[in-house]
Amino acid sequence: MHRSLRRVAGMAFALLCLGSVLPATPAGAQPATPKQDSAIVLPGATSAEGIARGAGNTFFAGDLFAGDIYRGNVQTKTAALFIDAPAGRMALGMKADLPHQLLFVAGGFTGHAYVYDIRTRATVADYTFGPANGSVVNDVTLVPGGAWFTDSVQPKLYFVPVDAAGRPGPFTTLTVTGPAAALTGDFNLNGIAATPSGKTLIVAHTANASLYTVDPKTGASALIAGVSVPNVDGIVLRGHRVWAVQNFSNQISRFKLSADYSSGTLEKVITSPLFEVPTTAALFGDRVAAVNAKFDTGLPPTASQYEVVVTRA
Repeated sequence: MHRSLRRVAGMAFALLCLGSVLPATPAGAQPATPKQDSAIVLPGATSAEGIARGAGNTFFAGDLFAGDIYRGNVQTKTAALFIDAPAGRMALGMKADLPHQLLFVAGGFTGHAYVYDIRTRATVADYTFGPANGSVVNDVTLVPGGAWFTDSVQPKLYFVPVDAAGRPGPFTTLTVTGPAAALTGDFNLNGIAATPSGKTLIVAHTANASLYTVDPKTGASALIAGVSVPNVDGIVLRGHRVWAVQNFSNQISRFKLSADYSSGTLEKVITSPLFEVPTTAALFGDRVAAVNAKFDTGLPPTASQYEVVVTRA
């Protein structure tokens, strides 16, 4: 990583740490510490942040500062290097478009996003959404016809269209308005998910400890009432349930959302003795797989190894 990127990242990390508080379990929630958690080591990784579900029990996970992609299996509890990324790339949030065999990866402080061919491991597209250090492309979600990316330092979402043949096209930028557009901290828009139709987006706002809905046509946003998520990072949506990963809180909170996604009720707080600052997650049936970023060791982190933790969802 370039020295300037390290400097900006380090400043952001320090400020984030100062504002991080380990919250008590919210009233009405049932803490859950499963007995059969497991950790899948990403061999040779120098950092970690994003994860995406692949086919069956397969997952993809990224080396944050090297940009490399790992492929693993939650059943066999193994992982190996899958894509040796070119120098200068980063890998944050990611999603796998299985019908088109594409892997979409957010490029963080580089301002880029990358699309890889899962079959050949080749780079299909390299998008420049914003300037290095002036954009933090943080996470991505899939919708019919393309993929949406967040930017943590600008109130913007980026859309990459994908045609019926699986060819990514030129990106467009959507300006977010309303409460989700607030730039109240070093990391603002972060995790993102979408309803199956793609007509409603849900974004996590780290600095505001909140989730919002966003209209993908207009950019208008609205608070999801009743959802308080300090240190929120990645999110996963299944039906009307959302799992919010809370990195420095070392937990994942599961909420049941209302029919119109305007409010939510806390159902469960998922903890694990194996969590070490989890950042993003993917669902595998009744299990959730979360990446240990270990940002408590620094940014870039200095841990000797990085894992994907699998626990009950």
